[in-house]
Amino acid sequence: MNLRGRNKVTPEFNMSSMTDIVFLLLIFFMIASTLVSAEAIDLLLPKSSSKTTQTKNVSVSVNKDLQYFVDLKQVPKNQLEAVVIEKVRGSDSPTITIRSDQDVDLKHVVFIMDIANRNKIKSTLAVKSN
Repeated sequence: MNLRGRNKVTPEFNMSSMTDIVFLLLIFFMIASTLVSAEAIDLLLPKSSSKTTQTKNVSVSVNKDLQYFVDLKQVPKNQLEAVVIEKVRGSDSPTITIRSDQDVDLKHVVFIMDIANRNKIKSTLAVKSN
């Protein structure tokens, strides 16, 4: 008389479902990392040990050739204030993030800060954390 059961459990482990999950995660992170892009203007930011906040409405940048950019669009220095005011119009608490190359003289950063101060716009200075 044979009393053994018909269903035998095999001690083998099937890895196909695990590899499917790993490949799906790999594809997800590859797509997500390409969607995250920093500002496209090549600047060497000054270093600081403190963190900058991520809330911003407008980004104003100055590169080492003293070219001014508002949200990646180059703007002449004499039109900078009008463009910034237009960009923050309608915002409850307007904020600009000042991004400056580390080799730019401080007077150019102060020029942007003065525009923000005259128009009652909060300003933050972007720095590279250590």
